[in-house]
Amino acid sequence: MRPLIARRGPVPLPPRDPAPSIWSYRFQRLWLTPLFRRLMRVGLPAFAVVLVIGWYFSDPAHWRGVTDQMAEMRREIENRPEFRVNLMNVRGASPQLAQEVRQTLALDLPLSSFDLDLDQLRETVEELPAVARAELRILSGGYLAVEVEERVPVLIWQTRAAPVLLDADGQFVAPLAHRQLPGPLPQVAGEGADAAVPEALALLEAAAPLGDRLRGLVRMGERRWDVVLRDGRRILLPSDDPIAALDRVLALDEAQDLLGRDVIRVDMRNPARPNVQLSPAALAELRRMRGLDQGDGNG
Repeated sequence: MRPLIARRGPVPLPPRDPAPSIWSYRFQRLWLTPLFRRLMRVGLPAFAVVLVIGWYFSDPAHWRGVTDQMAEMRREIENRPEFRVNLMNVRGASPQLAQEVRQTLALDLPLSSFDLDLDQLRETVEELPAVARAELRILSGGYLAVEVEERVPVLIWQTRAAPVLLDADGQFVAPLAHRQLPGPLPQVAGEGADAAVPEALALLEAAAPLGDRLRGLVRMGERRWDVVLRDGRRILLPSDDPIAALDRVLALDEAQDLLGRDVIRVDMRNPARPNVQLSPAALAELRRMRGLDQGDGNG
């Protein structure tokens, strides 16, 4: 009989330890924390993307190529017809001011709306003396609408250089020669008249009974007004409560025809003691009459 020979099979491996390794255990513990999972899922890929982009743009040629492509894309978008401004319309302004606005802006239309700084253009328009407020908008159809609130002239200020127009706040509007007025305006003169326009308007309203006899107002010493009539006579008003003093003169004129007499000026600077200055002819006549009265008394 043949001897029995033991057949060798695969050597069985030792049983695997079910417990994880120390590194696996630490990784699993870290994976349970939300911050670590967010870092692995978002932070690490983002860092890799940034690293690749930084490496790519470290070559100046790559950077110039990308910037040129972006600039070309922007030009193509900006030059599309729907973004172009072809016409400008100025509203709310007189023809003279509208022309001045166009000359000041000096826009070479058509232009892309992306090339227009509306805030800067608005500030440029509002720097014009005759403009109180402005608003610029781009409308559909390629229109640039310029809404202007024009200062309304209410007085003519006779300055030493040339007469100018003032609005109700005393703001300079324009030289008189540069504006076509729909009708005559009252006149003021004197240093500092522009700083007292509201008071001047109130006096002109109170002096309405004078009608066509009124020529205007003169600011004296930057503190009070003189009412000037067309024949040169003056009513000197006080610095305090000038309207009440003017009303007294008008009442005397209505009752006694004060301004119809040979009076050069009516001095109301001291309302408690009004003073009337006669013309030389009237003064001579008064003296002659007084002399006759004295002669009759002596006789």
